[in-house]
Amino acid sequence: MKRLALLILAILAAAGLGFSSHVLMTRGLPPVTASVKASQADDLQQAFVAVAERVRPAVVNVGTVQHSRGRNPFNLKPFEDDPSFKEFFEHFFGQGPGPREFKQPSLGSGVIIDKKGHILTNFHVIKGADEITVRLVSKKEYKGKVVGTDPKTDLAVIKIEPADELTVAPLGNSDGLKVGQWAIAIGNPFGLDQTVTVGVISATGRADVGIANYENFIQTDASINPGNSGGPLLTLNGDVVGINTAIVAAGQGIGFAIPINMGKRISSQLIDRGKVVRGWLGVSVQPVTPELAQSLGASGSAGAVVGHVYGEGPAARAGIQQGDLILKFDGTTLEDYHHFQRLVAEAEVGKSVTLQLLRKKRPTDVTVRVSEMPGESLRKSAP
Repeated sequence: MKRLALLILAILAAAGLGFSSHVLMTRGLPPVTASVKASQADDLQQAFVAVAERVRPAVVNVGTVQHSRGRNPFNLKPFEDDPSFKEFFEHFFGQGPGPREFKQPSLGSGVIIDKKGHILTNFHVIKGADEITVRLVSKKEYKGKVVGTDPKTDLAVIKIEPADELTVAPLGNSDGLKVGQWAIAIGNPFGLDQTVTVGVISATGRADVGIANYENFIQTDASINPGNSGGPLLTLNGDVVGINTAIVAAGQGIGFAIPINMGKRISSQLIDRGKVVRGWLGVSVQPVTPELAQSLGASGSAGAVVGHVYGEGPAARAGIQQGDLILKFDGTTLEDYHHFQRLVAEAEVGKSVTLQLLRKKRPTDVTVRVSEMPGESLRKSAP
């Protein structure tokens, strides 16, 4: 009887009707069939398609032209005042033999953030532009006006006066991003309008990249190329979580985006005030190296070491000293000195904050009043 049972099981297995090891391990749960896998793939594909359809109308092409004058490449100084020679040059070259005007075009991207026509983009996209042309997904073109710029974060806001209602991109929350999440980039690489690329969030909190003063970049392997700058980085839900900004030219699949939470703070100030107001304590800080940590009595590399205290600044008035190790900013534990710089910059001007320090290996708390950063007057540009 036992042999007969084994024989029946062998026949069932050969016929493809036996129990798989997966089913046995999961105590009778049905195996993942090909149809289930196909359904999951279709759902993922439809999610990508939905994001593209939803957000592409809110992504614009930002074209700029910068005017410059330069000498004619030929040494024609002796003939520049000769009327007949001028006529010859104007006939064949369209202008005289003297200094020539050049137009340097450039392309980038931007994302519409409200119905009024405000567009968030990178500062480097519109830097030095004498003309700005914004082209929508409908191919309609509008003249762009600079509302405000912030070189310290490489962000800018421009504005158009649309004839029709605009599609606005949904702005998400970049603080909740996890490494490994899907990432979707939309932009105009090399002038190829409305290009969609897909990857993942490779890392968060990237600094020391050398692009801006305040760096807290999202790293992604979603393909980003020249022309993508200023375009959105999105989640699979279609929320904008970053503004694509830069790539590592020597590498592949290494792109950086400015977190949208920073973009929201900066853009709201540029729209409301035409400038960005940042907090200032009057100290310069440096990273905690292993040598410094040992000498200061600290464990690990968290925090920021005070390298210099500016006279008459808030920190000097509060008694902060060179060599102090700042561990917490108003209750927030510092990750590194970049984290401290961002927290100070984002602090409300006039607010008193408590710094937890390690001074001569002893903990101490100091209260300091946040001031406005000197020279932080990025005035609204003329129309």
